[in-house]
Amino acid sequence: MKRLFITLSQKWPELLLEGVVIVGSILLAIWLENLNDDRKDNLKEQKILKELKSEYLANLDQLDEKTSMRNDMIASAHRILHFMDYPVEANRDSLLMLISSILRDPTFDPIQNDLISSGNIRLLRNDSLRRMLSNWTTDVYQLQEIELNWQKIRTDIGANMGINLGIARDFTDMLWKDGYTPVEALDQTLRIKRKIRPSKAPVSLDALLNSRELEGYAAYVITWNQIANIQGYALRKRIEAILSQIDKRIIQ
Repeated sequence: MKRLFITLSQKWPELLLEGVVIVGSILLAIWLENLNDDRKDNLKEQKILKELKSEYLANLDQLDEKTSMRNDMIASAHRILHFMDYPVEANRDSLLMLISSILRDPTFDPIQNDLISSGNIRLLRNDSLRRMLSNWTTDVYQLQEIELNWQKIRTDIGANMGINLGIARDFTDMLWKDGYTPVEALDQTLRIKRKIRPSKAPVSLDALLNSRELEGYAAYVITWNQIANIQGYALRKRIEAILSQIDKRIIQ
């Protein structure tokens, strides 16, 4: 026993050093593994951030396009009401074109990523950005809810208004005869022509200017599309804030 104690006493520095080396090696391996995991997470985060930037820039462009469409509709509706108030300034062809322009249905349909459902949102280290992305769907829904209300008005009133007023053939003829491409079309270089010809029993300008249905619909165009644009402006600020946070995290 005494001999064993002497032997251990002689070797304990060597055993201690060996133990330190083993523990140190384990800790170094863990540190290197964590460092490698962090590097991988950083690369994944950068990839996600760049994809998000591309998506939200596209969302911003689409939102601005829909806002512009609504502004055009609002301007056309104001012009129709002006003609009704000042019929001496009215022109039948101009009025028909204005009516055709207030029958549009701008809808915002943004790119939706799967960050939340996939769990990859945890890779984003900016708390503010994660919070804004988590709230994005709710923010968009508030605008889309207004758009759904407008769609119902357009369907219930606008879709049949041209037929009810007796001008459907006339304004579709004006729309297509010189070539037309809907603003929603992906290819804006197309100019499609269709030969419809105007009605042989045209409705008079006075009858159109005295239509309560047209007057009420024009007023709805202004109200609902302005409400949608107010929400759209708020949503635009959300996108700008998201893009600002993304830019702060992207390594150039």
